[in-house]
Amino acid sequence: MGLWVKGRPMFTMATGTLPLVVNRHKVPLTLFLLINSGLLNCQQFIVPYKAPTDCSAEEFFDISSLSCARCGPNQQRSTTGLSCICITGYQTLTTDKGSITCQLCPSDKPAVTTGGFECIRCPGSLTDEGNCKCPQGSVLVERDVNGNLLDEARCETCNRNAPALAVPNSSGDRCERCQATFINTSCDCNPPNVLAGGLCIPPGSLSTNVNPSVNYAQLKVSIQSAWFVNNLYSSSAACLVFSNLTACQSLGNMCVMNMHSFSGLSTDACGLFNTIFRSRAALSSTQDISYWRNNLPWLYYGDEPGLASRVLQTDPVPIGFSFRGRNKNTDIKLLAAVYNVRGEFLRWEPVGGSNLQLCPDTTTKQAAAFSFGTAYQQSCDLSVAKLLDTHPEPLFYDVFMDLGGGENSKLLPLPTLVYNQQYNGRFINQESMKNWYLSRRMFLVDTLSGREKSMSSPPKIIRVASSVKIRFQLVPRTQEGQVFPPLMTVTYRDVPIDTQAVSITFSVEYEMDQNEARAKTDTALGVMGGVAVLYSLLKTVSWKRRIASPLIDVETMLKFLLFYAGDLANVFFAVTVGTGLYWLIFYKAQQFVSVLLPLPAQEEQFVTYIGCAFALKAIQFLHKLILQVSVDIFFIDWERPRSKASRPVQATGEPKRDPSPVSIWRTYFVANEWNEIQTIRKISPTFQIMAVLFFLEVLGFSNLALRDPWPTLERSAQVYTPPYSLMLRYGLAATLWLCIGVLQVIFFTVFHEHFVEDKIRQFVDLCSISNISVLLLSHRCFGYYIHGRSVHGHADTNMEEMNNNLKRESESLCGQRGLLPNTEIQTFQVSLTNRLRSQYERIREPLNRRSRPSRLMDASSANQFEQNARAYHTMNHFLGSIIDHAHSDMDYIVKDKLMFERVIGMEFLEPSEKSIFYNDEAHSFSDVLFYGNEATLLIFDTLFFCVVDLGSQSFVLAAVLTYVQQMIFRLIRNALGRRNLVNKTLVDDRFLI
Repeated sequence: MGLWVKGRPMFTMATGTLPLVVNRHKVPLTLFLLINSGLLNCQQFIVPYKAPTDCSAEEFFDISSLSCARCGPNQQRSTTGLSCICITGYQTLTTDKGSITCQLCPSDKPAVTTGGFECIRCPGSLTDEGNCKCPQGSVLVERDVNGNLLDEARCETCNRNAPALAVPNSSGDRCERCQATFINTSCDCNPPNVLAGGLCIPPGSLSTNVNPSVNYAQLKVSIQSAWFVNNLYSSSAACLVFSNLTACQSLGNMCVMNMHSFSGLSTDACGLFNTIFRSRAALSSTQDISYWRNNLPWLYYGDEPGLASRVLQTDPVPIGFSFRGRNKNTDIKLLAAVYNVRGEFLRWEPVGGSNLQLCPDTTTKQAAAFSFGTAYQQSCDLSVAKLLDTHPEPLFYDVFMDLGGGENSKLLPLPTLVYNQQYNGRFINQESMKNWYLSRRMFLVDTLSGREKSMSSPPKIIRVASSVKIRFQLVPRTQEGQVFPPLMTVTYRDVPIDTQAVSITFSVEYEMDQNEARAKTDTALGVMGGVAVLYSLLKTVSWKRRIASPLIDVETMLKFLLFYAGDLANVFFAVTVGTGLYWLIFYKAQQFVSVLLPLPAQEEQFVTYIGCAFALKAIQFLHKLILQVSVDIFFIDWERPRSKASRPVQATGEPKRDPSPVSIWRTYFVANEWNEIQTIRKISPTFQIMAVLFFLEVLGFSNLALRDPWPTLERSAQVYTPPYSLMLRYGLAATLWLCIGVLQVIFFTVFHEHFVEDKIRQFVDLCSISNISVLLLSHRCFGYYIHGRSVHGHADTNMEEMNNNLKRESESLCGQRGLLPNTEIQTFQVSLTNRLRSQYERIREPLNRRSRPSRLMDASSANQFEQNARAYHTMNHFLGSIIDHAHSDMDYIVKDKLMFERVIGMEFLEPSEKSIFYNDEAHSFSDVLFYGNEATLLIFDTLFFCVVDLGSQSFVLAAVLTYVQQMIFRLIRNALGRRNLVNKTLVDDRFLI
C-alpha cells in the first residue's frame, strides 16, 4: 500500500501495509511522513572498526556483526579469536541457538575428553587444558572399538621393539611404525647414533658441528637462523647417508638462501652441499650433465676458469627467432620447476606472469617481457610489510627454456649469475667473465632464514631479489635469429625489518657483439678525420693567401684549429647520423633477427660522439658569427651632381656656383636592406620546429625509437611501452630534422625564389637602381663586390624618369648592368693586391678612430665628423676610381674561376701586380650572411635539438629550447651586424629601421 497525493502515489512501503487511513488527518500525516522520509534519506550508515585482535580475553570476534561479543559464563576465547570455548574442567553442551553452554565435570570424572563434549576419569595426571595425560611412548584411549566412551581412559604403551617397532603418532592417539632409519630391533635411537629431524643417523656419518648461520654481507652481520638450526644437520645427514630426495633438495635450498656463497668453513650450508656433491663423484650423473649428481639438486656449473664463457658463448640455442613472415617466432617460452623450502616439488610453472616479477602490473604488460626483441624493464617500490605478508616462506625456481618439439619437448637450463655470490670473501661474479661462477636455483623473497630465536618470531632481516635480469646474446653473423643460452642475473638485497620499502626491478635485455660495429665506426671516423685534417689545412692555406700573410704564427695555428673543429664536427655528425639511421632501418625492418640494438651502456660512446659533434659545431658556428659581424663593408655611391647651385661670395658679393649635394637617402635605403637580409635563411625555423613536432608527437614517429622490433606508429595504453633507444632516438630525430630542412631548402630555391621572392637578387637589383655598389671584405685581401652602377647614370630622379629608365632597360634600349660592357654579371669575388689594401687602410684610418673609445681619440681635433666625412668621400672616390681603372698601379682584371678552385674554395693565383675580380653568378657574397651558411646553421640546430632531447627525453622541450636558441642568436647577429654596419659605413644608427 502506498501514500497518494492528488491521485498519484507518493511512495510505497517496501514490505507490509500502511496501517492508517488517510482521511481527516491527511495533511498532518503527510508532513510527518515527509519529515521522517527526509531523515531516512539523510541518514549516514557508520559502524566502528573492530579487528579480532582488538577483542579482550573474555570476548570473541563476531563475524556477523563485525564486532566484539562477550563469551558466556565459564567460557574463554579460542585460539583463533572467532569463537568461545569452555574453560579448563568444563565440558561443552550444545544448544539449538548456535551458542555453547559449559558445565563443570563431576568430581569422579574431572577430565574432559579430547573432543571436549564428555567427562572422563583419567589413569594418571591431567594436562593444563584439563585432558588426560599419558607418559611418553603411550597413546591415550578414551573409547572402545565401537566408539563408546570408557568409564576410565587408558594409556596404552606402544611396543617399540620388534616385531611391532611402533611409536605414538604426532597426535598421540594411536601407535604407528617408527621411521625406517632406526635400528631394526628397537625404535630407540641409542648412542652413539644421533637423532635428528626424526631420523636416526649412524655415528661418524657427518659431524654434528654444523654452522647454522646466515651471512648478510651487505649489512655485515651474521644470524643463527632458527630454520638452519632445526634442519641443516638433519637434511645434510639424511641426504648423505640415506640419499633422501627431499632432504637433499632442502639442503640445496639452504645453500641458495645463502646466495650460493662459499666460505672457508665446510660446515655451512654450501660447504655441506659440496661435501656431499664430491662424495657422489663416482656415481653416474643425472640427465648426462656432469654438474647434476644423482639425488642432488643442480646448483652449480663448476668452478673451472673460463667455464662461464664456454657455457654462454659456445653452442647456440637450437631454435631461431623471426619478427615477420610465415616462420614468425617471437615467443620466449620459459618453464620453472618450483620447490618449497622443505624440498618438496610443487609443480611445473610457465614463466610469464607474476612468478618472477614482484612488481604488480597487468597481465598484458607482464607478458611483454617474453616477446623476443622487446627490451623490458619494470621497477617499483614494495613495502616490507607486504613482502612479509605475501611470502611467509620462500619458493625456489629452477628455470628452463622450452625448446618445443611436441611430445618430445626439450628443455634448456638457464644459467644463473648471482651477483652477490661470494667465493672465500670475493664477489667473483662482479669480476670479469672468466671468474664467473654460474649457478642454477634462485628465489625471490626469503623471510624465513632471518628468524633468529624461533620459527614463530619475526625475522630481523629479509633477503629480496631486488634485480632479476634475463639477457639474450645474439650469435655473431647469424642470419636465422640464433642466440646463445640466455643468462639470468639475480641481485639480492639484505633488508632490515624496520625498512619501509625496497626497490624491485625485473628486466629482459638483448645484446650482440658490438666490437665489429664499433671498429667500423672508429675506422670511418679515422679515415674521414684524416680527410678533414687535409681539408682544414687547405682552408688554412687559402686563408693565409687571402690575408696576404706568408708567416706561420700562433694566429695561423689557431685558425687551423677553428677550421678543423668545423670539419671534424661534420665528420662526427655524418658518422653518428649514418649509424643511427643504419640501426633504425636494419633493426626495425629485419625479418630474421640478424642485428640487435646496443645496450644503454654500449651507447655511451655513441652519445660521446654526438656531444663532440655538437661542441665542435658550436665552435664553428661562433667562429662564423664573429667573422660575419666584423666584415669590412663600404657602399660606393656613383651618383654625381646634375646641376650647380648659386651662393653669394662674402668678399666680392658676386655669386659662385657650387655642385648641388648628392642625396644620402639612397645609401640609407641600401644599408637598411642589407641590415634586413643579414639573418634571412633558406628555411623557416618556426615551420621546421612545428613540422618536426608534428611528425614525432602527433603522427607517432617517436614510437619508432622504442627498444622493440615493431615499426608501428600507434601504441595502445594497455600494452607495455619499452624504453627508448638513444641511438634510434637520435637517428630518427636527426634524419627527420634534416629531411624537413632539405625539403624546405629545395622548395625555397626552386619555387619560392623563382616565383615569390628572392631577397638576395632583389638586393643586387636595388643596388643597380640606387646607383650604389657594395664592397665586402671578409678577409684582409679577399672579399666580394656587388656592381650597382646604374646604366642610366643617375638614380636621384623623379618618379616619371625612374619609370622611363626601367622601361628602357626592360626593352634593352640601354646598356647592361654588368661591370664589363655587354655583360650581366654584377657580383664578383675579389682578390686584392697588398698595395690596394694598404691604401684602403690608410683612407679608413679616421673611420677606425671613430669606433675607438673617446679617451683614445685626438682631443685637438676641432671637428671629428668633418674628418670622417672627408675620409668617407675620399674612400668613395678612391674605390670608384679603382673600379674605373684610374690607377694603373692598382688595376684589376676580371676572369672566371676554375671549377677546381670553386670546389676547394681557394684561388691558385696570387694578386701580386693586379687585383683579380672573379665572376660570381652564384652570389657567394651571401657567405657573410646567415643565408649563405644554411648548412652550418641546419646542422647546428639539428645537433642542439638532439642533444637537448637526449638529455631530457622530451622532444617538446628540445623544440622549445631550439626555438629560443635560434631567436637569441638571431638577435645577437642582428645587433652586432647593425653595429658593424654603422661603424664601417658612417650610416647613422637612427636611420636603420
